[in-house]
Formats: sequence, structure tokens, C-alpha cells
Amino acid sequence: MKLTFKHMFVREVTLQYPHQKLVLPDTHRGALCLLRYEDGTERCVGCDLCEAACPSHCIKVVSAEIQDGQVLRRIATAFDIDITKCVFCGFCVEACPVNALGMTKLYEYSTDNKRSLIFDKPKLYEIGEKYHSDAKAYLVAHNQEKADDTAREYRYKFPAYVNGETVPQPVKTETKPEPAASAPKAE
Repeated sequence: MKLTFKHMFVREVTLQYPHQKLVLPDTHRGALCLLRYEDGTERCVGCDLCEAACPSHCIKVVSAEIQDGQVLRRIATAFDIDITKCVFCGFCVEACPVNALGMTKLYEYSTDNKRSLIFDKPKLYEIGEKYHSDAKAYLVAHNQEKADDTAREYRYKFPAYVNGETVPQPVKTETKPEPAASAPKAE
């Protein structure tokens, strides 16, 4: 009876899962998503760095170059992630130069069809729209993006010559080195 009374007054630690859920931290690594800029344009530039960084080879990116006026742009025409192979390491999110990938707090995606666990580009954008605040909080928590809306200006910038801007030349000034201080005299 001593053991029974000892455990009667101890705080509960078990959660009744479907009805009670843990509050997950901003650094939680859940399902991946694709993000857009605030004006609705796609962030992904099809550079394939996420595919190269993935240790489990679960990401498949097909990219193409398109002519947009006088600018030749690169886009991802297909973007697939096999969630059954993903180890949720976050290397792909860190490798992305434009923060197009984000990790959400989504962990409930059980299904009876294994093919539905291969997320294609529209599904990844759908997850990104639904869990945008989680993905943004993950990027901010890992110092990859600022908390305000300066996403385009923070992490990745094209060199000035790509946009046709003039590159300021460094100003050369001649500086003469100062003479070294003389050694103290011995007395």
C-alpha cells in the first residue's frame, strides 16, 4: 500500500495523445515545406544544393532555365521529397541560399498509401502556406532569416554586376607605416 499511496499524489506525466498534444519548440524538425516570398513569387531558384546536401537522398529537383525578358532565370520545374527516407536533419534547409525550404511542426502524416508520402511541389507549397509561421520561426531560430519581412535582403544577394549595377571601386589611399617605438633604455 505504501507504493500505491506514493504514486497517488505524484503529478501526471502521460499525455492522452489525440486529445492532448505537446507544445513543440520553434527548432522542432517536422515535415519540410516550400516557401514563397510575400508577393507570391517562388523562392526556389533550382540550384539543387538541397539535393546535394541531403544525406539520405530523399530530395529530387528538376530545374530549367527560362528567359524572363532580358534576364535568364533558373527555376525548379519539379521538386519531390520522399518523407519515408527523410531523416529530418535540416541540412537541406541550411544549404538553401534563398531560404526556399523550411521545416514545420507537422509530424502527423500517417497513411495507408506509401505513395502519398512522396511530397511533390504543389503539396510542399500547400504545406508551406498552411504552416508558414512555423517554417518562418524555424528559420529565425536557426539564424537563417530575420524576424521581419526582409527575407530577400538578408541571406543571399546576387553580385552587383548581375543586375547591371555599377560596382564601386575601392578607394586606394597610401598610408605610411609609423616608425616602431624605440626600445626602453637600460640604466
